[in-house]
Amino acid sequence: MRERLIESRLTPNAISLTGFALNLAAAGLVVGRLFFLAGITFIVGSVMDTLDGRYSRMSGKGTPFGAFLDSTLDRIEEGIVLTAIGAYFAARHDQVAAAAVVVAVLFSVMVSYTRARAEALGIACKVGLATRPVRVVILAVGLVFAKGASLGSFELLAPAVYVLAALTVVTTIQRIAHVRSQMRASAPV
Repeated sequence: MRERLIESRLTPNAISLTGFALNLAAAGLVVGRLFFLAGITFIVGSVMDTLDGRYSRMSGKGTPFGAFLDSTLDRIEEGIVLTAIGAYFAARHDQVAAAAVVVAVLFSVMVSYTRARAEALGIACKVGLATRPVRVVILAVGLVFAKGASLGSFELLAPAVYVLAALTVVTTIQRIAHVRSQMRASAPV
């Protein structure tokens, strides 16, 4: 089966684009207040995001552009789902939750940006609490257990956004501190 998959016409970019389409669908489901379905769609789309890199390495079909496309789509996907969640909170006049979504979007991008800039300086920077898989789990739990998701009387969407916002801020600070300490350690005396 694995060999057939590798020999197929399937490309890592096709997997990346499928993940992107699923995350767009998840955002649409949030707008339609179908939170449980949005959560499941977000989870499946995010799983596709983890598979594209593995498939790329396993099949040898990866390209530098594919790696760039994957990373770019990952940022867009997270942002588009969070934007739909922000619109939901804005429609409910929940200014605190809507503001937390903005913080979560900004600092989710900063988590990725600090890693990319560090790596451009030759410093590995995978430190911090809110890595992409952690952010996906937090957001997925919030969606699946959102008010109206038909899984009891839970309302975990706003708390998930607050946790996501806080952890992305902390992770950005952790990465800045890590890069600073690595640069100091390698500086000539």
